[in-house]
Amino acid sequence: MPQNPILTDAEFIELWKLHGSATAIHKVTGGNVRTIQRRRAALETKYGLLLEAKNPNGRPERQQSAYERKQLGILNGVGIVFSDAHFWPGIRTTAFKGLLWAIKEFKPSFVVCNGDALDGASISRFSPSGVSGKEPSLIEELKACQEALGEVEETAKEARHNVRLVYTWGNHDARFNARLAANAPEFAQTYGFKLEDHFPTWEFCMTCWATDDVIIKHRYKGGVHATHNNTATAGKSIVTGHLHSLKVTPYADYNGNRFGVDTGTLAEPYGPQFSYGEDNPLNHRSGFAILTFNDGKLLWPELVHKWDDGQVEFRGQIINV
Repeated sequence: MPQNPILTDAEFIELWKLHGSATAIHKVTGGNVRTIQRRRAALETKYGLLLEAKNPNGRPERQQSAYERKQLGILNGVGIVFSDAHFWPGIRTTAFKGLLWAIKEFKPSFVVCNGDALDGASISRFSPSGVSGKEPSLIEELKACQEALGEVEETAKEARHNVRLVYTWGNHDARFNARLAANAPEFAQTYGFKLEDHFPTWEFCMTCWATDDVIIKHRYKGGVHATHNNTATAGKSIVTGHLHSLKVTPYADYNGNRFGVDTGTLAEPYGPQFSYGEDNPLNHRSGFAILTFNDGKLLWPELVHKWDDGQVEFRGQIINV
């Protein structure tokens, strides 16, 4: 049996870098897994470190491709998840300003852009404006995304020095790589060919696991009951975007309670990006989600939503942003 030695901070840090897992360290030292996770979090804060978890194959997360899973190993703290920003040049929405307010206020340990920051209007199957040529060019959209996500990045790093910035792929984002791959495959290894090249400080992935029981990804099931069906099918709490509906659906079975969360849209529901809706009522809401973790468990997810121009609603209060 392991002897459960008392480790100095330096010894613990080296052990974590070697194994990258509380479970693996437990097997070596005999220490309690939750205690190991707590100490990891405390040392990250104390020394300004990022002690990354490794995936089940033992590889550091940052060596994975842009389409694989990110595992954050969150024990305590706050994470903010937004999605479907569909950034267009010259548009700075109330929800976006609310996002910056929330980052400053809650100093999250991670921020997830949960897909579709890029709209890709000019390379879409159809013109969102209904009239070809009215939408911004791809390079104009890309610059708008860089400017907006750069502001998120700057705000997040000012609020917390070791914040994780994660970008999960959305179906609109994928248009960038797919279009180039289809039309200019000979440039595949050229810098800038892939969307992730333009956002080097964001960790790209297909799914982000905040814990072993909380999955963040752009989409899973579809339809009006997606949040219910997502968590019922996945067997995990699951946070998605794509449908723009902004809601939390609790679900209980013999394993306990879990949640299906739709993070809405950072765009205006009736903005020019969505003019393909033909002026029909849209079940869309502008806002984002705040996730709080206590001892590795997700508390009831909270939503911030646009109340009026320049105002968001949160916890029963109207906040000017």
